[in-house]
Amino acid sequence: MPTKDPRIDAYIAKSADFAKPILKHLRKAVHTGCPQVEETMKWSMPHFDYKGVMCGMAAFKEHCAFGFWKADLILNRDNQGEKSGMGSFGCIKSLADLPGDKTLIGYVKKAAALNEAGIKAPGRTQPKKRAPIPVPDGFAAALKKNAKARNTFENFPPSHRREYLEWITEAKREETRKERMEKTLKLLAEGKSRHWKYQPAKK
Repeated sequence: MPTKDPRIDAYIAKSADFAKPILKHLRKAVHTGCPQVEETMKWSMPHFDYKGVMCGMAAFKEHCAFGFWKADLILNRDNQGEKSGMGSFGCIKSLADLPGDKTLIGYVKKAAALNEAGIKAPGRTQPKKRAPIPVPDGFAAALKKNAKARNTFENFPPSHRREYLEWITEAKREETRKERMEKTLKLLAEGKSRHWKYQPAKK
């Protein structure tokens, strides 16, 4: 019997309405293509393993992403999405952006077969180092006044700090930026990362 990770149920439930049917469809396709698949959460996103990492999916504000770990061995170059962190099929905004069921399930079967055979992914080029995001003056000033939030922020790994800074700085309206800054300070004071809801509970 296939097992489902309740953390993925929670992830889907908390996703935007447009994303829910996409994530459910992808999940079903993976289970159909590989009945022995094991669900898990990695990097705060749903992943599917079978004798190693096989594929993963994620929901964002306006699109979803789905990627195979060994995409270069599974998909034709022409069928892969933009090489910009958008997974194997680019920005997925509706079910129409995905391959047909037969094709998608076929990809999953191929991914499972590669893992079964112990075939490793082609050597990956090292990603370019991303330039650090400067801490906005207003946020830096607010951190100075909030010891708990400042302590959490300073002790977070760079990836966690970046998640908050990107969220704040990508806001186009000053009012939105201010709201996000206030929410960030509150979560930091509670010792929480940006995506704390999707992280497994500590035992």
